[in-house]
Amino acid sequence: MTLRKTSFPWLLAFIAAIAITSCSSQRAIHSAQKKLLTEPVIQTAHIGISVYDATQNKYVFNYQGDKYFVPASNTKIPTCYVAMKYLGDSLTALRYVARDPDTVLIAGTGSPDLLHPDYKDQPVFNFLKQYKQVILSVKPYTDFLGSGWSWSDYKAYYMAQRSDLPLYGNVARFNWKNEGNVQVMPSYFKTVTTVANHLPTGFDIGKPWDENKFTVTEGTGKNDEVPFRPDAPTIKALLADTLKLPVTIDPHPLSAGSQRLYSRPVDSVLRPMMHRSDNFFAEQMLLMVSQEKLGIMDDRTIIDTLLKTDLADLPQKPRWVDGSGLSRYNLFTPQDFVAILHKMEKEFGMQRIKGILPTGGEGTISNYYKEDSGYIYAKTGSLSGVVSLSGYLYTSKGRLLIFSVLVNNHNGSAADVRRAVERFIRKFRK
Repeated sequence: MTLRKTSFPWLLAFIAAIAITSCSSQRAIHSAQKKLLTEPVIQTAHIGISVYDATQNKYVFNYQGDKYFVPASNTKIPTCYVAMKYLGDSLTALRYVARDPDTVLIAGTGSPDLLHPDYKDQPVFNFLKQYKQVILSVKPYTDFLGSGWSWSDYKAYYMAQRSDLPLYGNVARFNWKNEGNVQVMPSYFKTVTTVANHLPTGFDIGKPWDENKFTVTEGTGKNDEVPFRPDAPTIKALLADTLKLPVTIDPHPLSAGSQRLYSRPVDSVLRPMMHRSDNFFAEQMLLMVSQEKLGIMDDRTIIDTLLKTDLADLPQKPRWVDGSGLSRYNLFTPQDFVAILHKMEKEFGMQRIKGILPTGGEGTISNYYKEDSGYIYAKTGSLSGVVSLSGYLYTSKGRLLIFSVLVNNHNGSAADVRRAVERFIRKFRK
C-alpha cells in the first residue's frame, strides 16, 4: 500500500525535526572543530580526533583519526584493559611453598602493593610474620627501566624502577623535619644515606645511577621520593629489615605445587593507576599480566603476544613498548584508543569502568570538566609537547560516546591545550 503524503503528518514533522536537529548538531561540531584548529596553541601542533557513538555503533567524527601519535599516559588504557581481563578479581601478591612450619619459600608476582604506603592493610606482611625464616626464590630481574625511558630522570619519583617483588613502591621517601633532621623511609636506607649537618631550609637528594647510596645536602626540598634500584640484594635487605627475620636467596624457581596468596581487589590498584596516572603501578600490572599468561615477566614478549591476540583487530597496529607511556617510542592512533575503550565497555560494562577512570573534578582532570562530573570518564596523558585525552562521554540525551584526542608537538602551555580540548569535547555533550 502506498501512503499519501498527508497520511501521517506527525511522522513527517518528526522526521523533519530529527533532520533539523542533526544538521544543527553537525554544524555545531564542525564549528567547534574549526575553532579548535585555529586556537593559537593548537594551530602549529599535530592533532588527531576520533569520536564514536557506542549507542548507534558508528563514528560521528574523525579528524586524522587514523594517524599515529605519541600518546603519553594514554598508553595506560591498553594496560588497564589487559589487567582487567587477565588478573581476575584479586591480586596474586605472592606465590609460596611452606617447607616446614618455620620456613617459607616465596616468589614475587610483580604485584606493586607490598608495603606500599597507599595500603594500610598488608596481608603479605602478616602472612610472612608467621614464619621464622623467609627464602626468596629469585631469578634476578634486571630490566629495571622501560624501552625509550629518559635515563636522566632516574631520580624522579614518576620513574620508579620495575621488579619481580616490589617493596615500598620501589622508592625511598625523605622528609625534612628541621635543620639536621631528615626522616628516611624505609628505615633500612638510613644505613646508606649521608646527611649534611646544616639543612636550614630543606634538602636536595643525590644518588648515583647504579647504586643505592643517597646523599642529603642543603637545598629547598621538604619531601622527596627517589627510586631505588630493586636488585636482589636490596630486596633481601629491605625485607629482612622490615620483617625482622632472616632472609636468604635461592635462585631456583618455585615448584609446580606452589600456592597463591591474594592481597586486595585488582581495581583497588587500577583506580589510583588511572586517577593519578601512576607509572609504577602500570608497569607492574603489565608484568603481572605477562606472568599470568606466559609464566615469565617480560614486557616485550607480552606486548607482542597481546597485539597478535586480544588486540589483533585494532584499526591500526600500534607500536606499543611499555605499560605506562613514559616512552616516546609508543605510537597509537585515536581510532586505536576508541577501539580499546569500546572493548572495555562491551566486556566489563560502564559500572566497573566508572569505578576505575576519573570523572570531571577528579584525579588528573580535577581542574577540568567539573560541570560534566558524572558524564565524562577519561584518561589524560602528558609529556613535553604531548597532551592526550581518551575516554567516555554521555550526551545530554543519554548516548554514550567514546572519544580520543591526541595532540603532539605543541609548543605552548599544556594547560592551554587542555582547555582548548575541553571546549571542543563539551560540544558533544549537547
